[in-house]
Amino acid sequence: MTSVHDFSRVCRIVAVAASGFLATSGAGNLRAQASEALPQSAVTVSASSAVTVQNDRLQAWLRAEAENASPAAAASQVNAAIAKALASAKAYPAIKVSTAGYSTQQVSDKQKPNRWRVVQSLSLDSSDFTAAATLISRLQDDDGLLLSGMGFSLADKTRRDAEDSVTQQAIRSWQARAQQAAIGLGFAGWRPGRVTVQAGDSGRAYPLMRAQAMASSAGSAPVAMEAGTTDVSVTVSGEAVLDAAKVPTR
Repeated sequence: MTSVHDFSRVCRIVAVAASGFLATSGAGNLRAQASEALPQSAVTVSASSAVTVQNDRLQAWLRAEAENASPAAAASQVNAAIAKALASAKAYPAIKVSTAGYSTQQVSDKQKPNRWRVVQSLSLDSSDFTAAATLISRLQDDDGLLLSGMGFSLADKTRRDAEDSVTQQAIRSWQARAQQAAIGLGFAGWRPGRVTVQAGDSGRAYPLMRAQAMASSAGSAPVAMEAGTTDVSVTVSGEAVLDAAKVPTR
């Protein structure tokens, strides 16, 4: 049978062990909190890379318009012009053709009696510039359409390929700058923190006025055009977390 003296001795041992555990646990928590409280040095670095790519897509917009005292007569004239244009475009399978906006509005002024204006647009999209130029000229000369505008851009695959190539260059430039920043600030090394990679481009296309000037040229010669280029760029920016150990000073 356990005596009262033995029971008291056991209780004292348990109490001492518990206090030691709590002290150890408390010290560990304090060390963890102190470690978390230490500031972490970091530097924000940015780097970009770009490539100039020849545009390989053409977009053009043409329109048929008519004015008449009768809205039905104006609509009939426009519908016939667009139908003829669509028939002409079928001879050019490399060109994507689609109809766009259709509008009817009443026009009134003091010089002429009230009348109705009907307008419908046609859009062209192609990577075959020769075929597109020929069709645009045909739609203007033979079908009576007017050229509203024209622009150039990169095909989706062309843009993706260009972005992929310059992304790797931008990342390498960012790493080099992070390394130089760490050395310049006196740290032995660094590691990537939160980093973003963002792509962007800026195209160069003929303005609307140039396209309208082309529409007024006479004859059946194809529309002269120059696709121009697009600058595809990728920017990498983010934190380079610096190692705590600094390079020894001499």
